[in-house]
Amino acid sequence: MKRSPLIAFGAILLLLVVGGSFLFFQEPSEEVVPIETPAPELISATPTPTTTQAVIGTSVEGRPIEAFSMGTGATNLLFVGGIHGGYEWNSILLAYEMIDHLRSNPSLIPENITIHIIPNLNPDGLYEATAIEGAFTASDIPNNNMHTSGAGRMNANGVDLNRNFACKWAPKSTWRNKTVSAGTAAFSEPEAATLRDYVATITPTAVVFWHSQANNVYASECENGVLPATLTLMNTYATAASYGAVPVFDAYPITGDAEGWLASLGIPAVTVEFGSRTSIEWTQNLAGVEAVLQLYK
Repeated sequence: MKRSPLIAFGAILLLLVVGGSFLFFQEPSEEVVPIETPAPELISATPTPTTTQAVIGTSVEGRPIEAFSMGTGATNLLFVGGIHGGYEWNSILLAYEMIDHLRSNPSLIPENITIHIIPNLNPDGLYEATAIEGAFTASDIPNNNMHTSGAGRMNANGVDLNRNFACKWAPKSTWRNKTVSAGTAAFSEPEAATLRDYVATITPTAVVFWHSQANNVYASECENGVLPATLTLMNTYATAASYGAVPVFDAYPITGDAEGWLASLGIPAVTVEFGSRTSIEWTQNLAGVEAVLQLYK
């Protein structure tokens, strides 16, 4: 809060007069107790949730995997983008946009919640698809046959990271009509192990993965069916974001997916599949995130 020069001068003059008067007038029997007032900037300041940025692991080729945390609450919510790297680059871009938005609008985060965002779990896959390290935009990624060939989907070992988790894991799995490598064992890949260790550290109440492209939100399950809390999470995000809601993915068999692994731990997890490969669908996904925050408020 700024003060005008005239007011400031008046305040200084008053202090001089009052201070000078004490040179001539003192009351020995009365103790003068100074009154402390907060600095002006403290009066007008608005408390904001803590924001942290940390490297939580590295990829096969040594690129950092970062996590951003915003808020101070005991309820941890985790959002993950880029598990399929450059193949689903818009999930990464959405994650960074969401980080910037929440930093600029901290009041969106309820007091009891801390939001964690891993914007890119597969940095080597992004690098393969773009051949650009560092900042990127949609124009950096050509709209060619990348999405049919799967370029940038796997990590640097050629492993589909979303088949490398400990739920029905098998060394080979499927993606559409293709056979894909799931690694040599569950969590054999450093990126999957990074997510495992981060989950163990923060113990999230719920997890949302951003993917593209199917225009749906999918629930997760492992050996014991879909958790009721997962269905609630799925319906909450899907309704707010105007995506479809699919309780069980049955288009083709999947093993070792991250969402299923979380379900095996009793943690609700959903897959949000954008309707496009070239847009972050900001309005829809912001509405979905805000609805999830209210769900766990």
